[in-house]
Amino acid sequence: MEAGGVADSLLSGACVLFTLIMYSTGLSDLRHMRMTRSVDSVQFLPFLTTDINNLSWLSYGALKGDGTLIFVNATGAVLQTLYISVYLHYCPRKRPMLLQTATLLGVLVLGFGYFWLLVPSPEARLQQLGLFCSTFTISMYLSPLADLAKVIQTKSTQRLSFSLTIATLLTSASWTLYGFQLRDPYIMVPNLPGILTSFIRLWLFWKYSQGQDRNYPLLQT
Repeated sequence: MEAGGVADSLLSGACVLFTLIMYSTGLSDLRHMRMTRSVDSVQFLPFLTTDINNLSWLSYGALKGDGTLIFVNATGAVLQTLYISVYLHYCPRKRPMLLQTATLLGVLVLGFGYFWLLVPSPEARLQQLGLFCSTFTISMYLSPLADLAKVIQTKSTQRLSFSLTIATLLTSASWTLYGFQLRDPYIMVPNLPGILTSFIRLWLFWKYSQGQDRNYPLLQT
């Protein structure tokens, strides 16, 4: 195998490994829900939005014929669906969660219908779907900024997860390089905010964790 082929395989493997590690951080919430038989301190919306994000990128990967995108997002969709199912099982008020799920799934189905039925050109379909996936991913990476503002206000990093921050940084960096390698801006650009917000979190850990918050509880963001 040529050196370029080895580098490509290593980069693809890094994307798979780091992304699955990031997704597996939800296993701690899964264990918490099963042990306590409740959903206290566990947020539902991150599971749902990540699942929708996975399904969107899965479609993009299938249309592009990219095995790395397909495997990672198919696995992520299965994990997020598992987290959602367990959450709904233990949640005492299921109606609001089911309404959120139905709303986002409805939007997703309408989007798929538009891309596959009303956009006849495969190239135009790939571009528009890539733009949608990129926009959705960027919004997910920027959504925790409110939590970062609260960390600055309270001068405490208890709201943040150090392990999730590292996993997000490695995942975002590997996908940015992967997108650069493929010359695919729809993969490269939306992961740049993930790198930026991860460095901001690391700075907050350095600034506010000295002498306190030695244990970093997980927070789904």
